[in-house]
Amino acid sequence: MTSDERVAPPLRVAGRPVAQWLSASATDLTARVIARLVDDLPIYRSLPREEVYGEIADVVHRNIELFATLVFERRAARDSELAEQRNSAARRAEEGLPLDAVLHAYHVGIGMASEELFAGARPDDMADVQVVTVMILDFLRRLTIAVSAAYLEERQIMESQENSGRRSLMSALVAGEDLDAVVHRTGLRLAPHYLALSLAIGENDDERGFGVSATVAGRRKLRRLQAELDRITGEPALTVIDSGGGTALVPCPSSPPDWEQLREVVGRLADTVGADLYVAGAVATPSEVPDAVAQTAEIVALVERSERPPGLYRLADVLLEYQLSRPSPARAELAKLLAPLAGKPELMQTLEAYVAGGLSRRHTAAALAVHANTVDYRMRRVFELTGLNPADPADLPRIGAALVARRSLG
Repeated sequence: MTSDERVAPPLRVAGRPVAQWLSASATDLTARVIARLVDDLPIYRSLPREEVYGEIADVVHRNIELFATLVFERRAARDSELAEQRNSAARRAEEGLPLDAVLHAYHVGIGMASEELFAGARPDDMADVQVVTVMILDFLRRLTIAVSAAYLEERQIMESQENSGRRSLMSALVAGEDLDAVVHRTGLRLAPHYLALSLAIGENDDERGFGVSATVAGRRKLRRLQAELDRITGEPALTVIDSGGGTALVPCPSSPPDWEQLREVVGRLADTVGADLYVAGAVATPSEVPDAVAQTAEIVALVERSERPPGLYRLADVLLEYQLSRPSPARAELAKLLAPLAGKPELMQTLEAYVAGGLSRRHTAAALAVHANTVDYRMRRVFELTGLNPADPADLPRIGAALVARRSLG
């Protein structure tokens, strides 16, 4: 502090020294600020009374006293003088109080003090009013930076710990490890059931965009996906997912979600990420999770290979294909039924389209952009080479089974 600042007359507004008035009014102002906070924000009414009228009131009082000191000494706040405000913000973060509610308290306190301080200002006070206003803005800026940084740092630490715990729980559930030890170590609770989801995610327009970072676009896609998964039951989903897909375990604290509603949810998920989304799901108890994850991963791979439309699938939707894709001597023999078509991709493609199109030559021709007579010719060639007639209902089960077996063998 310079000698000029020490001898400067006290800042005055409405005929009263600002620093002295602030100190004298601190207790009364604090009570009114707390009353205003409780009226303005319901979340403050939900906090323990001793916290609101104790610790939070103490911080409000401290701010008023500190600003009185700053005005008296005509200087800015030092970092060391904001230590208690930073500690308080970290505690509010730990309690889950939103950051906007924390900052609202500081703005209300400074705003109410300013209103009363300047209420009786006279024209000849303008010079001092301008000085005090600049100091108020600087004090609020420093407070906002200190409080926000402390709050966000604490949240980052907490989220890192929570995410680490969730990853450990996810790994233990999928691997079938001892869950009691993981629960004890992480403090997380096991849900009675989990909705096991395997996902295959296509690229969206952002990822394909020219000049756009595919990595950044993929992360944005995953953030949106995670948020939607968390909303399914209102519980944070355990996930191991990259931009192409992965696994999610959605805790079901009560009854498992309705499948028709889940189909709608998956539709919204696809809209949210802006990409094709194949999802296979199964509900499992914690001990059943490993088998459920393995099964849903197979179902997703199966429906992708079979060129089914994107959406939600479960075992009941693909019973025949799933069973025929199981390793067995019969699977290899079924695939051999179509071996004569090897090296003739136009015949295999037409057969796939013909069966998928409900044996309609017109639909098949439209899907392949060929003439209907071409479809007829190719189906005759399939019959000649394999002995299986796609137009004969008696041969259709074997043709369908052979197609599934061939796809499962790659």
